[in-house]
Amino acid sequence: MPSDGLTVAITGPTGTFGFGLVPLLEAEPRVARVVGIARRSFDPSAHGWSKMEYRQGDVRDPESLQATFAEADVVVHLAFMITGTAAHETVRAINVEGTLGVFAAAAGAGAHRFVYASSVAAYGFHSDNPIGMTEEWPVRPADRLFYAQEKAELEQLLAEQAQAHPNLQLYLLRPSIVLGPHAVGAKDVLPAPVAAAAQQMLRLAHRLRVPVPVPAADLPMQFIHEDDVGQALLKCVLAEGPPGAYNIAGDGVLTAADVLRELGLTPLPIPSAVARGAAELAGLIPRAPFIPPATEWIEAMSHPAIMDTTKAKRELGWRPQYTGLEALRDTLGASDQAS
Repeated sequence: MPSDGLTVAITGPTGTFGFGLVPLLEAEPRVARVVGIARRSFDPSAHGWSKMEYRQGDVRDPESLQATFAEADVVVHLAFMITGTAAHETVRAINVEGTLGVFAAAAGAGAHRFVYASSVAAYGFHSDNPIGMTEEWPVRPADRLFYAQEKAELEQLLAEQAQAHPNLQLYLLRPSIVLGPHAVGAKDVLPAPVAAAAQQMLRLAHRLRVPVPVPAADLPMQFIHEDDVGQALLKCVLAEGPPGAYNIAGDGVLTAADVLRELGLTPLPIPSAVARGAAELAGLIPRAPFIPPATEWIEAMSHPAIMDTTKAKRELGWRPQYTGLEALRDTLGASDQAS
């Protein structure tokens, strides 16, 4: 590391993960300069970000990437489309081809580390996934959900590229479901239709406080607070552990019933096998133009992916400040204030 500190380049700094990471970089004395690139215009000074230089550009444009990554020691890749009205070809060009282009540009610029925000979804939603998957468990494409398919594919492709560029260390973070004051309703954490519905549901539930019975299966789920994602990204930026893949999630495993109770609703227990069966059945419905892409997310209910986070704690020195339940409560509290 040069004596005057690190230069960190970030794609997608204006998203939820970026807002979790950039303030930490601003406060970190080992980071001297931050360069951000995103498609929409943005003024870092409006947020008090004095270290950041912002450049409007696209991950599909090699020249924009080359200019942004010049002199970068670390490249953090956060830009990713979850869903929307864009054509499949456009989404893939940004997510898959764009990510590979970002890695190639980072290697060409002589960066030392490449930090990629992957997802628990990279493991897929398979019936033989064990509870408490470690990083040794293989990532495998989901059957239907394109987001999970592309995350798994990209991890495999990036691992191949990392072997071809041994001087560029690859860090992969796999967060569970991300919650927090800025996460629910954010288009880069949840698909836009789901995000909007989630916001409205949270506000309505908190406003009414009526114990309405709602069916709930005993399906496990993990949450992580957006701040803890930012802390994990920072650990990778600073190379506080060896390169590789890291599972991150708040401590504790919750169920749908737990979530409903926090919403002030009354969970009506149904067998988890019934919920899984319904999700699997929905996954058999052929794709059709009139079926919104967001419905693909129901596959995540068929076989929820639960991770072990021991490696991140042991090797990165990462410790979540929020349990999964605390992340949920912080999200609900923020939504209540917003309403």
